[in-house]
Amino acid sequence: MSLDIGVVLLYASAMLLLGWFGMRRAKTREDYLVAGRNLGPGFYLGTMAATVLGGASTIGTVRLGYVYGLSGFWLCASLGLGIIGISLFLAKPLLKLKIYTVTQVLERRYNPTARHASAAIMLVYALMIGATSTIAIGTVMQVLFGLPFWVSILLGGGVVVLYSTIGGMWSLTLTDIVQFLIMTIGLVFLLLPMSIGDAGGWDALVAKLPQSYFSLTAIGWDTIITYFLIYFLGIFIGQDIWQRVFTARSAKVAKLAGSAAGLYCVLYGLAAALIGMAAKVLLPDLENVNNAFASIVQLTLPDGIRGLVIAAALAALMSTASAGLLAASTTAAQDLWPLLTGRKGEEGSANENRVFTLLLGIVVLAIALVVSDVISALTLAYNLLVGGMFIPLLGAIYWKRASTLGAIASMLLGSLTAAFFMYTDGLDANTPIYYSLTVGALSFVVISLLSRRPATATGLA
Repeated sequence: MSLDIGVVLLYASAMLLLGWFGMRRAKTREDYLVAGRNLGPGFYLGTMAATVLGGASTIGTVRLGYVYGLSGFWLCASLGLGIIGISLFLAKPLLKLKIYTVTQVLERRYNPTARHASAAIMLVYALMIGATSTIAIGTVMQVLFGLPFWVSILLGGGVVVLYSTIGGMWSLTLTDIVQFLIMTIGLVFLLLPMSIGDAGGWDALVAKLPQSYFSLTAIGWDTIITYFLIYFLGIFIGQDIWQRVFTARSAKVAKLAGSAAGLYCVLYGLAAALIGMAAKVLLPDLENVNNAFASIVQLTLPDGIRGLVIAAALAALMSTASAGLLAASTTAAQDLWPLLTGRKGEEGSANENRVFTLLLGIVVLAIALVVSDVISALTLAYNLLVGGMFIPLLGAIYWKRASTLGAIASMLLGSLTAAFFMYTDGLDANTPIYYSLTVGALSFVVISLLSRRPATATGLA
């Protein structure tokens, strides 16, 4: 175990060192927020994939594989297909805008009020994305190192907050590349074959697991559709994803490297589901299925290798936690703070954005200390985002008759509907996303048709 701890400490030190290198490159606000809009295909692919594959994608998909089998991959598949979609259909027009946040599109199409209203929803979403992966970091460290949960949160999450604060997007990009490589080696090339080998090989999985574990639809069509509505659509409007798109050197880089990142996410989901199936064979009676990943790592891997795989898991979690944190700080600094101070968001500096990242990092750590279930937390974030913002943003891009009143009504009623049904039916229910999209669409269309047509346009169409 001491060797494992040494490997993890070495990894954490490397992340902080890369954060320092990122700080040296992040001299302007554009460097800090979007890495100077200058990433090539290798860096872009790695940072996009690492951003998406976080706590729910890794810990959550292994858990789904443990419970349902291969069909647990649909969570990652929905995210990956969303990345492919945004890369093929939205990346090129987005790069032309030279903006920093999703909500700036709404301001261009509607007015500043729509931007500020949507920024509040986006801030909650981004904070929950950061907290989700921070929770998973704490869970992994707690199980494997025997640390109290709160200590694990503060140590692991503190590293993320520190390197994100000092270097912004350049720190995130440099750390994401290392994290992407470690994730691929640790989970795909080490844990996957070793866990299946310990379970007795593929034939043993077929013999010992129910037949449903080898069906791609065993998780249920209702869940698959819900994952698509929440995660696929959520990718199209998430600040953490758009902010990565803005880092691309060109539309060609965003299209090709982004699509490759999406395909990687789908394959990663299959690997994680298979690891969960091996865990079901080796540890059939786990008391807490959320610990399936940490338990299979602890059982099957030798010292040193175990440390590398732990680092791989932490890499996946830290990359998404840092993406959510920077998305939250960018939204706060560019969209909400100007509302309070009366100045334009374009006037901020890199140092001012560092202050926002640090303060919101503390908020993320606080949320992580009081929330426990990673998939439920991620679902809450995406329900609010998609229910409140997907319809007005889609209308801003594609419907000339869309109005400011319709957009604001859709955001308000859609997010409130999502919150109401999450409270009454539970976070795992399908009703929040179905009803919020329905209410949001109806209110958007009806009120837009009854109100005056706006005179501005985004330039996306």
